[in-house]
Amino acid sequence: MTQDKGAGRPENVREHILHEATRLFAENGYEGTRLQAIADAVGIRKASLLYHFRSKEALHEEVIAALLGHWKEEIPRLLVAATDERDRLGSIVKALLRFFQEDVNRARLVIREVLDHPQRVGAAVRAHLTPWMRLITDYIRMDQTTGLVKPGVDPEAFVSHIILMVVVMLVAQDMTANLVNAGEDFPKRLTRELVRISRDALFTGVPGARGSSARRS
Repeated sequence: MTQDKGAGRPENVREHILHEATRLFAENGYEGTRLQAIADAVGIRKASLLYHFRSKEALHEEVIAALLGHWKEEIPRLLVAATDERDRLGSIVKALLRFFQEDVNRARLVIREVLDHPQRVGAAVRAHLTPWMRLITDYIRMDQTTGLVKPGVDPEAFVSHIILMVVVMLVAQDMTANLVNAGEDFPKRLTRELVRISRDALFTGVPGARGSSARRS
């Protein structure tokens, strides 16, 4: 019989369940993941898991909500803290990378869910992130009027490309590191290069444009 390794530490059990569920849903998909497998990975009984999440569907919804809900607080915090437009972009890209680097299964789960349940993912993204994505694209449009952002940039497509680059890059970084024989600092180099590509694609560098002399980090 499986022992409750989390017994006596209820403050950690829920987070542990979400972590292992994220990994297993990413590896096997929703349909291919059993609640018993998640309970075994956590080290608790299935009944204990069901105490925290009433069903596999409820657990899956919570995993997706945790993945997307993080950004409902993080995006406005980053926007307020930014000192200028370049800093705003760099902060958001670095935060995306940091979030997915903390647990690469988050990126794997995004790809798995998009492939297996695109409509469900689309509905979840709209529910959690639409206002903040609209705010970011509005910033880009405002900066196009000042000459800071290139006039040909499509704001919605640009933001989508950044998200896709982050997710795919992290899922494939081990493969690409071997392919190009990169060193141990390759993740940091990937981060710097993605920020550089993003800034070069977005900003004009026109002298006198608002924020154009901002220090690049």
